[in-house]
Amino acid sequence: MMLENFALGFELIWQWQNFVAVVIGAVVGITFGALPGLTGGMAVAMLLPLTFDMEFVTAIMLLIGLYKGGVFGGSITAILLNTPGTAASACTTFDGYALTQKGQGVKALKMAKYASCLGDLASDLVLIAVAAPLASVALKFGPPEIAVLIFFALTVIASVSGKSMIKGLVSGTLGLLFATVGLDPIMTTRRFCFGDVNLDSGISLLPVLIGLFALPTVFRQLGRESRTEADKFTIVPPKTPEDTKLSWREFRRTIRSIVRGTIIGTIVGIIPGVGVGIGSFVSYARARQATKEPELFGKGSLEGIAASESGNSAVVGATFIPLLSLGIPGDAVTAIITGAFLIHGLIPGPLMFQENAQIIYAIFIGLLICDVTYYIIGSLFMKHAALLSKIPRGILFPILFIFCMVGAFARFNSTYDVGVCIIFGILGYYMIKFGFATAPFLIAFILSPIGEKALRRALLMSDGSLSIFFTRPISLLFVLLTLLSVAGIVRGQIKKSNREKEEMT
Repeated sequence: MMLENFALGFELIWQWQNFVAVVIGAVVGITFGALPGLTGGMAVAMLLPLTFDMEFVTAIMLLIGLYKGGVFGGSITAILLNTPGTAASACTTFDGYALTQKGQGVKALKMAKYASCLGDLASDLVLIAVAAPLASVALKFGPPEIAVLIFFALTVIASVSGKSMIKGLVSGTLGLLFATVGLDPIMTTRRFCFGDVNLDSGISLLPVLIGLFALPTVFRQLGRESRTEADKFTIVPPKTPEDTKLSWREFRRTIRSIVRGTIIGTIVGIIPGVGVGIGSFVSYARARQATKEPELFGKGSLEGIAASESGNSAVVGATFIPLLSLGIPGDAVTAIITGAFLIHGLIPGPLMFQENAQIIYAIFIGLLICDVTYYIIGSLFMKHAALLSKIPRGILFPILFIFCMVGAFARFNSTYDVGVCIIFGILGYYMIKFGFATAPFLIAFILSPIGEKALRRALLMSDGSLSIFFTRPISLLFVLLTLLSVAGIVRGQIKKSNREKEEMT
């Protein structure tokens, strides 16, 4: 029966317009993902109306190409300019930009491409093989499980705190504080709005993301003179041919991180409403704890890039598991894609496997075709992205600043968000100047709203008792994982302290 459905699905997908749709989707998605402030999800939302008159399979191929390309595209500027195109690429900046500063930006891009495509491909194969069983597991994730999962993900702050754990915790606390601005998610009372109605909906993520990561880089260039001809350029060119090549030995050392990131991303993806960013953060944290060279993380580790990119890309395919099996969108983007199903008179869910199985299997094949397509197009993009190294900083950074302002404005057409972006750019500049890592701030800011809402709903379910986190098997498992993670962090800090004492003596 499955082979017959695959044959019917292949017959549906094997039309020239479907392949054109995939290519267009991948190109536009990568472009949107690479530009600060624009995301693949935004591209899906903008182009959805264009799919109304298309054949359903063609429309879905276009939207999937936009989604996958957008997640991957964020890694390009994250690595070359320390400017994550999307929140999912924030972890990629930690090691990607460090490699760029060493003249190994092309190598970092190749690592991101391989990890992203492999993670995406593996999660798509999982979707095809075990969509229904995995989706049923996802339904068991209630508020208690999601709350503890967020606590577990927050332990990544220790991995990206830089030289000072205390300053990293302060930065993370600031992120948690700013995330509470706006209406209370349960009681809808105002918190830290100071009478400004613009703050009722909270502080938007994109202006914060752009401000913290992109603008400090621009501000540091103000008034900076180019003392040599080479200093006119911001991206360090390769020093040797090896700086542009990813050797088999280097790739082999990242395989465990890719496999681990794929597993984590797939698990995160099947939990409705969690998102690609958490897959990236959790994967990065686990890679740093498991590696034999934790000191390289944040300073140019290929394992760090592999973990981040495989973690966020694996989420993409997995978000279709609850959508196709149960009719529940896995994240905001698949919620938009659900609209395409409904507009064409199709309702995703168990009945679709019975009534329109050939369409489901056409989507399965389409996902695999998208993986191959954006791998090829991503390779072409990287060749042109490397040309950024030939643009003088006096031209590149004003252009980057303009893109940042447009990106901050574009989401809600709000000049208020532009002001927020500049304020957080100034904050990020001084945080970096005084040794406070910005990554813990961003991680806490992203995860806090999801965690707070889940925590408070869990406590409402248990009448305020914390026992609910210990009496449910999945939440108890994540509690234990969180404790093990914290124990590993403490152990690492003790080892680091002892090593520093030995060096001083």
